[in-house]
Amino acid sequence: MFCCWCGSNIGGVVDLDRVNEAASKMPGVVHAECYRYFCSQPGQNMIEDAIREHELTGVVIAACSPSMHEGTFRKAAERAGLNRYQVEIVNTREQVAWVHQDEHEAATEKAIALIAAMVEKTRQDKPLSPGRAPVVKRALVIGAGISGVQTALDIANGGCEVILVEKEPSIGGHMAQLSETFPTLDCSQCIMTPKMVDVAQHERINLLTYSNVEEMSGSVGNFHVKIRRLAAYVDRDKCTSCGVCIEKCPVKVSSEFEMNLVERKAIYVNSPQAVPSTPVIDAGNCLFLTEGKCGVCKKVCEIEAVDYEQTDEVLEFDVGAAVVATGFDEFDPNLKPELGYGRYENVITGLEMERLCSSSGPTGGEILLNGKSPKDVVFLQCVGSRDESVGNEHCSRICCMSTAKQAFLVKEKIPGATATVFYMDIRAFGKGYEEFYDRVRKMGVDYRRGSASEIYRRKDRLVVRAEDTLAGEPVEVEADLVVLAAGLVPRRDADEIAQTMKLSRSTDGFIRESHPKLHPVETTTAGIFLAGCSQGPKDIPDAVAQAGCAAAKVLSLLAAGELTSEAAIAEVNEERCAACGMCETACPYDARTLDEERSVAEVDELLCQGCGACVAACMNKACELKNLTTRQIGSMVSQLGERGRH
Repeated sequence: MFCCWCGSNIGGVVDLDRVNEAASKMPGVVHAECYRYFCSQPGQNMIEDAIREHELTGVVIAACSPSMHEGTFRKAAERAGLNRYQVEIVNTREQVAWVHQDEHEAATEKAIALIAAMVEKTRQDKPLSPGRAPVVKRALVIGAGISGVQTALDIANGGCEVILVEKEPSIGGHMAQLSETFPTLDCSQCIMTPKMVDVAQHERINLLTYSNVEEMSGSVGNFHVKIRRLAAYVDRDKCTSCGVCIEKCPVKVSSEFEMNLVERKAIYVNSPQAVPSTPVIDAGNCLFLTEGKCGVCKKVCEIEAVDYEQTDEVLEFDVGAAVVATGFDEFDPNLKPELGYGRYENVITGLEMERLCSSSGPTGGEILLNGKSPKDVVFLQCVGSRDESVGNEHCSRICCMSTAKQAFLVKEKIPGATATVFYMDIRAFGKGYEEFYDRVRKMGVDYRRGSASEIYRRKDRLVVRAEDTLAGEPVEVEADLVVLAAGLVPRRDADEIAQTMKLSRSTDGFIRESHPKLHPVETTTAGIFLAGCSQGPKDIPDAVAQAGCAAAKVLSLLAAGELTSEAAIAEVNEERCAACGMCETACPYDARTLDEERSVAEVDELLCQGCGACVAACMNKACELKNLTTRQIGSMVSQLGERGRH
């Protein structure tokens, strides 16, 4: 038994001499001592020496939280020849000293009671051994925007095979839709397209576009994934991307990539820079597939790449780790009807503005509406961000700088145009962002603090009604074009993705990380990592940085070759098991299965996390946790009851 002072953290509140004396008299305790810092090297040496000298079969350490130094003390015990799972921690800092700062007597009695309970548990602990399993040296990356592309490239360049899955016909995500990037004003396509090409040509990357992950099972190191590759009705191996089929197709529908500003054909590619450049047929709008008519694309294809008989494929892979890089959706401004989106054609979103500014966009980079350049442009920030009325309390992080960039482009592309920005706060947090914001203001962009309450039409002009909170007065500004800086929100299929991958979502709807500070790319499911805006709003540099971090985590995991599982997991008493399936239903990690031939439940040692849900659900008491059995819990409760009476 070892009582740590933790400097004055514990020793300044708890009478540790008294605690040590009481501990030395507890049943089974053959050695007890105090020291100021057992986590230090001299302190660890004291623990090792005591284990060897007294041939200890268990160790109880009263110190700080197990999350701080449980690993430290377990390694010390192992060096002395004791099984690491026969070391137990009593948290006398957070659970005793810190909650009883002015109650020294109560703190001391509580420490003694907790130690007595843990001593009883430790006396019944058994040496445990973790399970081991080989690692599949292949990774799955879901989503091929900038974060998914960067993650895939980093993993592949690290020597491991990658399955890169993208639900759209081509890769690039939202970054492929942007005109320039802030604050350097680099052409987005110029810096993104080379990476897209690298992905398509990389020998270790298996790129699956127009595909969805349907099912994922297994555990870290050995996941089994099913991927549905949708029928493109074009033979990807035959097609030369000549474009004749697109040219001759008579059907036109709104282009999703171009934010519905223009039309595309029923057989199409997203953009001239699309990777892969093989077209797909929109089955819902193709006349041949819906009505049995037309068939022009098949007739004009000389190499016979068009195949109306093509069906979906279900592909199966084993992977050792996965990265979720599924990105974001733009907030739907229709949820703010007072802003006139969908009612006035010259009220558009930031992404729609990006396509107007892009040289590969529908207007060739000229900012035109109905063939005319707007002379007065108003930008509204925080549309759908920091707004409790629509359920989005989070900041979307990119809107301030995106608006500044677009205002800059208005001033640059349209001589004599005015640009007015209504804002709540300016958040220029990144490298070079504040300087770019200052540059934009010096160009003559008018920043006015306040939120717009309404947009309405006056003759052929729009009027933005708002309150200038710095001037303390209501204002009305006429405009030819209003750009809504629509915020970043979770993808519409975020819940489906979370359920398929067995992940949880945070209150803002994005995929939840394991810990926001210490484990920002890990998820609560071992072996599954996050990159980019699947975890929350990010700008491009942060998305790329997190992608690199996720790739490093994956490579570290796959390099191990073999994984060890948690040893303190559930086990089944087969004589008591009735194969009722209650434990299988209760297990949140899919670690329980029923052996129908033997009529008993089984535990997957790699999946089980030792949470105890099966123990609570089992009506026959056939489930137990190793080193936390019902008998051990009863002994601990009895000790606490005895101490409570005194």
